Amino acid sequence: ASSPDEEWPEAEKAEKLARGAALKWASGVFYRPEKLEGLGHYRRRETQRNNSIQSRLKSTVQSYLEGVGAGLEQLQSAAQEVQGVCQDLGAARWALLDSADHFQGLQQMRKLMEEHVQLASVVQVLPQIFSVHEVFSHIMQLLHGQHLLEAHVELMMLEQLRDDILSQLHLRGLSSAQATVLSYFSGLQDLNESLAKQLWDIVGSSLRLVRKDPVLFVTAVRIIEREEKIDDTLLLEATFLPPGRPKGWRQKFFQVLQDTITGGRFHVPRMDAEGPGLAKHLAALQKDLVSELRVVKDLMVQCVPAHYNILSVCTATYHQALSSHLQEILREDLDKQGLFLLLEWALRVYHSPEMMGHPDLLPEVDVSVLDPLMSSELVDQTEKRYVMKVKASVFEWMQRTLEVEFKEWFREEEPETDHQGFFQSALPAIVMQMLNENIQVASLITDSLQQKIYNMALEELEAFLGRLRDALVQCGKEHQQDRAVPKYYISHLLAVLNNNLALSNSVSSLHPDTACREVPGSLQAALDRMQKKATQLLLEELLLDLQPLCLQLPSRKWLSGSQLVGNMCEVIDKYAKDFSHVRKPVFTLLLAESELLVANQYLRALLQRKMVCKSREERGQLCHRLLQDATQLRELFCSLGLDRGQQSLEAVFALRELICLKDPALLSLEVLGFITKYPDVSDEHISTLLDIRGDVSKEVRHVVLEMMAQHPQVLPEGYRPIFSTILVPVQELPFCLRKGKCA
Repeated sequence: ASSPDEEWPEAEKAEKLARGAALKWASGVFYRPEKLEGLGHYRRRETQRNNSIQSRLKSTVQSYLEGVGAGLEQLQSAAQEVQGVCQDLGAARWALLDSADHFQGLQQMRKLMEEHVQLASVVQVLPQIFSVHEVFSHIMQLLHGQHLLEAHVELMMLEQLRDDILSQLHLRGLSSAQATVLSYFSGLQDLNESLAKQLWDIVGSSLRLVRKDPVLFVTAVRIIEREEKIDDTLLLEATFLPPGRPKGWRQKFFQVLQDTITGGRFHVPRMDAEGPGLAKHLAALQKDLVSELRVVKDLMVQCVPAHYNILSVCTATYHQALSSHLQEILREDLDKQGLFLLLEWALRVYHSPEMMGHPDLLPEVDVSVLDPLMSSELVDQTEKRYVMKVKASVFEWMQRTLEVEFKEWFREEEPETDHQGFFQSALPAIVMQMLNENIQVASLITDSLQQKIYNMALEELEAFLGRLRDALVQCGKEHQQDRAVPKYYISHLLAVLNNNLALSNSVSSLHPDTACREVPGSLQAALDRMQKKATQLLLEELLLDLQPLCLQLPSRKWLSGSQLVGNMCEVIDKYAKDFSHVRKPVFTLLLAESELLVANQYLRALLQRKMVCKSREERGQLCHRLLQDATQLRELFCSLGLDRGQQSLEAVFALRELICLKDPALLSLEVLGFITKYPDVSDEHISTLLDIRGDVSKEVRHVVLEMMAQHPQVLPEGYRPIFSTILVPVQELPFCLRKGKCA
């Protein structure tokens, strides 16, 4: 046998721990000899404490033992009761086995009772079955008399009778007998179709009926709802579904109603797809839709259950039908008026108070929750088609305007003048009015269309300016062949300049945004090219009149004194009087260009037909003549309104200073100042000037040209070239014999 320590190792461990704790406590309390006097006191206290603990343990163990005893007694009592129940169940089982024969007899009696009940039910419905065909005839009479509710009640009774019979056959598995029943009740199909036809005719005429007498329409809705409830009941039971079910008449109701809405009114003959025909068609649609939706909102809504949402359904149907109808119309090759009508109608009229925003329709009718009548892609595509049509029309109109303007140039009359005496024609007003009207019309539709028309207008105006410039060039060519044609060539050129200025000032007003008035760069360039060409043709006329006079200088006769420059001043003054018929910005430009032309021609004649001074006196005479001519010309242009700072004749004064210089050794410094002021002067120009002096040695010439080579000039920005257009004749090199020295 094992020792108690081996059976309870936990007790041994607990005892060791207790002893260790006691030794630790005792060593802590009795660590000094004098503390041993209280040993008896500590022993008594611990003895009392152990006794108290043992008492509590005994009490606890006693209570546990009492609980275990009570539990054992209850288990014994339950076991006895279970044994009694088992004995009772066994007795009941033997009693049931003894009664099985009696139960079989009751089962046969139950079957006989069920057959009796079924036969009794059949006997009860036999009169109804035998009267089926008679009821068929009566229902047909009711339908012909439009007594739809009564007809439908009897029809439901017959269907109920048929369905009950079929259900019984289905439950008994007598499928072969169902065909006989269906054949007997075959007339129900015809009656159903006849009733349905009348119902759909009524629904198709619902908008008219609810105005006059809604009884028939309400009757049709009641019948449809009855059938819908029968469908729902049969579908919920899901045991047997009679033939023809579910009928789905409510769904058919909405289909017929939608087909009625999308009927003949949404078809427009091909010949009416443009112009007034399309406008009348859209106006009729607008009137009919508003009228019919008012009928639905005010009358039809009261005739149908609320869950039909009949107003929302009709609104969505009209909306979708209109959307498809507009797409169908847009497949035609519409003119610009037709495209505009459609865009305006779909984007403006449709949502306006005259149509879907009508006070009588709000707030129940809200098309904003539906898809757009025209998708953004379709709107953009239609806008582009409209822009192309307008572009073709604008091009044609501008071309006619250009042809008229071209003919006006060759008339035997001066162009018309405004109240200030400036030459002009109707061209700017016609062009700008046409473009502005198209932009304003487009603003009635959308901002995007207005922007597209604005961009197109600028493109067409730019192209028109190009064609106008070509026409001006053609007119100039004909004038070159015969200066008498056109008779008032200069006047019309001045009118062209005024027209171009008017167009330039008016272009900014076309922009849809008043805060943005900037003219596009390409259009401004076209306007500038037009102005430059007209100015060029005018200057060519001035040049033709000045050239005969310029051919006479320099000469000995001119040097000795003549009216040559005076005659030039008369020609310039004559042209200046013509220039007074243009507005100030262009007038100033013409004066400046004329002055540059005169200075250029004067210098060209002096340099190309150079006259070499043979003596100091002749050189002084030349300087005097240059001073008189330049002063006379300068004073003329000053009197015409051109400031000295804007004149190029100062180059004549500077050139005169080079010729008048008494000491040729100082020429390099003077030439340096001259080329600094006029950086487009070349070596050939300076060499020609030195030749005109007639007193410049080869060494001085070499120093001057060497100085120019050491100081190359760069044209500053905004510099107006004077000398670069003047070509001086190349000096001929002396002919040298082979192996000989040049002279």
